[in-house]
Amino acid sequence: QVQLVESGGGLVQPGGSLRLSCAASGATSGRYAIAWFRQAPGKEREGVSCLRESDERTYYADSVKGRFTIFRANAKNTVYLQMNSLKPEDTAVYYCATRVKSGSYSSCYYGMDYWGNGTLVTVSS
Repeated sequence: QVQLVESGGGLVQPGGSLRLSCAASGATSGRYAIAWFRQAPGKEREGVSCLRESDERTYYADSVKGRFTIFRANAKNTVYLQMNSLKPEDTAVYYCATRVKSGSYSSCYYGMDYWGNGTLVTVSS
């Protein structure tokens, strides 16, 4: 079992920045990928950024490239999403998810086993 807890959401003006945190606990060893997703009101959930554990390669949705960065700091079990130049269309609930099972997936975002409860990001003036 893996528990994921997101934090760092809030209200920010367009052009502002936020840093989201995802703290993982439980059986976190052997993790294959960890990712951020978001779901805006009335829209489907979409992958925002993903970190592949084997080589630490990162992936980003086209809509956030150059503005968002996924990274780990000193603690391997905490992953961050730095969000800069935020736009109103970035408003959504942001979820952290991780994959701990092996397998071949065509996308870093596929096959997530565990999800956090989400943190709300609102970009508005």
